[in-house]
Amino acid sequence: MELLFLGTGAGVPAKERNVSAIALQLLEERGATWLFDCGEATQHQILHTSIRPRRIENIFITHLHGDHIFGLPGLLGSRSFQGGDTPLVVYGPKGIQSFIETALTVSSTHIKYKLHVVEIDEGVIFEDERFMVIAKRLDHGMLSYGFRVVEKDLPGTLLVDKLQQLGIRPGPIYQQIKLGKTVELDDGTVIDGRDFVGPPQKGRIVTILGDTRYCEASIELAQEADVLIHEATFGARDGELAYDYYHSTTVQAAEVAKRAGAKKLILTHISSRYQGAMCDELLNEAKAIFPNVELARDFASFSVPRKK
Repeated sequence: MELLFLGTGAGVPAKERNVSAIALQLLEERGATWLFDCGEATQHQILHTSIRPRRIENIFITHLHGDHIFGLPGLLGSRSFQGGDTPLVVYGPKGIQSFIETALTVSSTHIKYKLHVVEIDEGVIFEDERFMVIAKRLDHGMLSYGFRVVEKDLPGTLLVDKLQQLGIRPGPIYQQIKLGKTVELDDGTVIDGRDFVGPPQKGRIVTILGDTRYCEASIELAQEADVLIHEATFGARDGELAYDYYHSTTVQAAEVAKRAGAKKLILTHISSRYQGAMCDELLNEAKAIFPNVELARDFASFSVPRKK
């Protein structure tokens, strides 16, 4: 599991920061990529990475401001020409379906894969045997969501050495034992499979928030998260601006991480007013409250290690 930032700026593209887009690489877990937001030129940013558009299976849109969706029609269209024939689902607030349909229809863009658009509300918006995604409304100038990506716990590893000590050779019986079933051996011995499986592997949690003021919903989504990605459009000195424009400061993002008990905080959605050494100041403001914090930059990647 790896996070790759394709755009970390706020509002409009800048020389060093494109607008919002984050890829959650789940190549080992499911051979796929999930995209969170798709600002202008996201497909161009992808060209500088190892991401394959055909492997993008889900796109989650936090809200419908242009710096989070203007890259979506281009990416959806180009995916057809880049070998993308697998289904794709776009999740987003009410209005996302109309935006996509209008853009594709007016531009006579024809896609060759199955595209499904889901207009979401609060609650569980995605779930399968491996992952669950929970959405919650934030506090922004328009409807904006945060997402909590939960990896479900994995079964413990099979204690092969312990089985071989009993003379149990590999075969179909191993699968039964790994499932924790009671198994009778050839000599009549009955064993409990649970005695030969290690403890479950705890799943990871990644919280990705859309644009928002400081709010309780952010803290709820980030509870005990392994990684919290929070916007930090403004520095601490510009708190009034942040409030007026429905955004957060570095300090507010750090307070969310601290109150939520998150393990790591990554700041993104940085205003272009902060350049060079000013970005170091932003990072230090957050570190004063929550030490384990990083300031994302375009093409920065962060692994999310499995819990021990």
